[in-house]
Amino acid sequence: MTKTWTIESVREAIGAKKISARELAAEYYKRIAARNGELNAYLTLSEERAYAQADRVDGMVAKGETLPALAGVPIAIKDVLNTRGVRTTCGSKILENYIPPYDATAVSRLEAAGAVLLGKTNCDEFAMGSSNENSAYGAVRNPEALDRVPGGSSGGSAAAVAADLAVASLGTDTGGSIRQPGALCGVPAMMGSYGRVSRYGLIAFASSLDRIGPFAHNVADVAKVLQIIAGRDANDATSTTAEVPDYGASLGKPVKGMKIGIAKEYFAEGMDSGVREKIGLGIELLRKLGCELVDIQLPHTDYAIATYYIIATAEASSNLERYDGVRYGLRVEGDSLIDMYRKTRGAGFGAEVKRRIVLGTYVLSAGYYDAYYLKGQKVRALIAQDFRDAFLKVDAIVTPTSPVPAFKLGERTNDPLQMYLADIYTVTGSLAGLPGISVPCGKICGKLPVGLQIFGPAFGEAQVLRLAHAFEEAGGAGL
Repeated sequence: MTKTWTIESVREAIGAKKISARELAAEYYKRIAARNGELNAYLTLSEERAYAQADRVDGMVAKGETLPALAGVPIAIKDVLNTRGVRTTCGSKILENYIPPYDATAVSRLEAAGAVLLGKTNCDEFAMGSSNENSAYGAVRNPEALDRVPGGSSGGSAAAVAADLAVASLGTDTGGSIRQPGALCGVPAMMGSYGRVSRYGLIAFASSLDRIGPFAHNVADVAKVLQIIAGRDANDATSTTAEVPDYGASLGKPVKGMKIGIAKEYFAEGMDSGVREKIGLGIELLRKLGCELVDIQLPHTDYAIATYYIIATAEASSNLERYDGVRYGLRVEGDSLIDMYRKTRGAGFGAEVKRRIVLGTYVLSAGYYDAYYLKGQKVRALIAQDFRDAFLKVDAIVTPTSPVPAFKLGERTNDPLQMYLADIYTVTGSLAGLPGISVPCGKICGKLPVGLQIFGPAFGEAQVLRLAHAFEEAGGAGL
């Protein structure tokens, strides 16, 4: 049976010379070779870079040097994060042959901490999707049920961890793209507050929403990876100057007396009965741990999906304007400049990306800007205020991560609205800039994972992780 390594067990084994970092990397490449054909979780492998890093770690062990926090830990990177010398496609044909000259800050920080970067994981094109079926390189399959989606857009990163093809991975979350695939694949997955992790080197979808965060086998490992990648970066003006607390120190502290907000808006019609049952058991487990359950109201929740798809598409339209066939990426020659633009974008972008560009261009156009984009920003402010008011009364808010378990491949591809509604419980925290984590909360019929989502106040990652860890330790995954 495949061994599930954790950051702690990797460090202990490498430090004690029970296994070398190179041997461990080789073991993971064997696993990838055996399973990636059916899962399609990885798009590009970076063996040369991984083995060079493993050799550096082994050299430190040989010299008796103190090992860094992630020494020898095999990690996967979502293919929207720039990796120096390693192909970065964003799951799109338009960047099929793009090889970045620099690393994203989150990537360079992981490598500086000793991590071994195995390769780049599959994702919805430009991170636009909730099922990982929008990738130009084929859908990812859920390791828990191969006929079902892993969630999106970071489906490859979630599947790689769930299938033991990486110890941890990085994904990105714009409206739920870390938390939802974490829930559907049954692994802990977290986004920090907006600004907590530098976005430098992240190829942008929606700049006021995009965030980078980790997947791992347990909450402690999520905390360790977040610790490494968090913090101010001079290359990203939106990254916070707020000090990064010791997330590990908060784990294991009692949660008795914590006030947990339960909002009726998150338990309305449309939720799968199995999900409702498991989340109910999860909330009851928190009560047994000594948490105080408090009814709260988040009255503008109903407007979140519409608001998100106005703001996100508007920003996508602006960000993707750069892919014009002139400066980099795919170029399809035409009879004129406009014809070249049209042919390049027609061939390079997939249907969902085109749909969002058209929507975004429309809401930003003359005569519609005030009616849509400006109004969307005002409603976003109201949603954020709802959360601020709630956090005056509670320490955390608990919701389902997804209204449904992993759905079948192809089930929603012809109904974009149904696909968008899969994000109904995650987009609110995205719009408000809050930290959120999804932790496993049992399986429906013993097969399909359910995720419990925990929101905290801005820059309250420590208390979110503390509650998630307590839930995990109390057996939340086995409910």
